[in-house]
Amino acid sequence: MADLILRNARMINRGMITEGDLHIQKDRIHRVGPSLPNPGTADELDLDGKLVMPGIIDDQVHFREPGLTHKAQIYSESRAAVAGGVTSFMEMPNTKPAALTRELLEDKYKIASRDSLANYSFFMGTSNDNLEEVLRTDPVNVCGVKIFMGSSTGNMLVDDRRTLENLFSRCQMLIATHCEDEHTINANLARYQERYGEDIPFTAHAEIRDHEACYLSSSMAAELARKHGTRLHILHLTTARELELFDANIPLSQKKITSEVCVHHLHFTDQDYPRLGSLIKCNPAIKSPADNRALWEGLLSNKLDIIATDHAPHTWEEKQGNYMHAPSGLPLVQHTLVMMLQHVKQGQISLERMVEKMCHAPAECFRLPERGYLDEGCFADVVVVDPDTSWTVTKEGLLYKCQWSPLEGMTMKGQVHQTYVNGQLVYDQGKILEGRPGMRLVFNPLH
Repeated sequence: MADLILRNARMINRGMITEGDLHIQKDRIHRVGPSLPNPGTADELDLDGKLVMPGIIDDQVHFREPGLTHKAQIYSESRAAVAGGVTSFMEMPNTKPAALTRELLEDKYKIASRDSLANYSFFMGTSNDNLEEVLRTDPVNVCGVKIFMGSSTGNMLVDDRRTLENLFSRCQMLIATHCEDEHTINANLARYQERYGEDIPFTAHAEIRDHEACYLSSSMAAELARKHGTRLHILHLTTARELELFDANIPLSQKKITSEVCVHHLHFTDQDYPRLGSLIKCNPAIKSPADNRALWEGLLSNKLDIIATDHAPHTWEEKQGNYMHAPSGLPLVQHTLVMMLQHVKQGQISLERMVEKMCHAPAECFRLPERGYLDEGCFADVVVVDPDTSWTVTKEGLLYKCQWSPLEGMTMKGQVHQTYVNGQLVYDQGKILEGRPGMRLVFNPLH
């Protein structure tokens, strides 16, 4: 375990940037302050003014294991995560088999305990017929319950109103929802199929999975949560209208209904479909510039609480299909931080707010103690960022198993220099340092 002092850092924490040193001792942050004394046992690293921030907590990823490992694995994607400054992830249940029982859920934890470089948790999945199994899930050792209120793989679409009422009224854990109305999507798709057959243009994706489909489902989830007092977290918001469902004036620690926006919905608009096509096809769809502006406004006003990735890799060959056959989803976990740094450079968000939305807010929303901050006593999940290095995203630098990114060829300014997970250096200037420092995340549901 580490005994290390990071010196001459610019540390981003709790809305401030301060200059000083950070002492990592074993798996914790031991001291933070100016000119820390060395007890005589610590190594020292002079950062020469580089940025230091808490590790990113990504509350929505798809690492595809078990059953879809030709696309990704917990091993491969956790390596990509730490290279991107993500030190903790929460993974979705739509694997094969889907995590619809506690036994299947624990199988994923066993894989992660063996293979993950980052800290990990996995959502319990829901279907129209596994309510009792869901209610037996341990809220201390599992991040939450996931409901697909829109299409998913396998038996995971929950569209029965009685099932939803039971889940929202009886589940004491945080419920995370994918909100799109299936009936609306199918009706829209039928119209486009009648017109184009299978040659639907990718530019139609935002019209098929449209504003109405999103709002109908999101508003139903919010209505059920308010009715039953449920802790609800609505994932990957994409439309201006949905923002009216959230309150900007309640502190995050007091909110029962919280929200997430994904980095690709902040970065791309539907104007990028002609250039990137299937590579940015995802659900919910990337929408208009007006929606993009509204998402930024919602993020900065605190209607939107968390920035995540919805990292969802598919193989290059799968993505070469036409609209009807190319699957939805894109790989992002290696590049979420550098994408946001470009928006910092453009003046759209400050470093302090970026860290709030990617590190502090996920810890608060999911009641995850001792992570998400550079506080003394917290686990030493620490990222060192060189804000001035310019570099280009290339295929050779990708750690995703799928080996492609919609960002290839893009020049970035700002780069992850080092990543520490529980005090262990796992990424250093382009190199993955093998090991298994990731821990199972533990939650405080009564906080």
